Amino acid sequence: VQLQACGGGLVQAGDSLKLSCAVSGLTFSSYGMGWFRQAPGEEREFVAVISRSGGSTYYADSVKGRFTISRDNAKNTVFLQMNSLKPEDTAVYYCAQLPYLSERLLTSVNYWGQGTLVTVSS
Repeated sequence: VQLQACGGGLVQAGDSLKLSCAVSGLTFSSYGMGWFRQAPGEEREFVAVISRSGGSTYYADSVKGRFTISRDNAKNTVFLQMNSLKPEDTAVYYCAQLPYLSERLLTSVNYWGQGTLVTVSS
């Protein structure tokens, strides 16, 4: 199983950025998918999760209303649209395969992507 994330970069506060994660090696439409992030010196934390069909989503309070997770099952890809970015959103963002109905902890994740760096300047 491979999860290949891309789309990170350096942006200014208030800007938008869209991350993508291409998945191979599993029946993509059968699995929940999500995003986590890890800021410098911090523990990795949950960001968002989406159900197999894409019909249900759940977000961390810190990104609710600003970030949107979506998926394209025809292209085996999950996305994270990030709007109104803040300096505190600076982190390495990881896509992950985890059940939608899980505790959304690190231990809930079955597969990790390699991470893509998002830096938000003030």
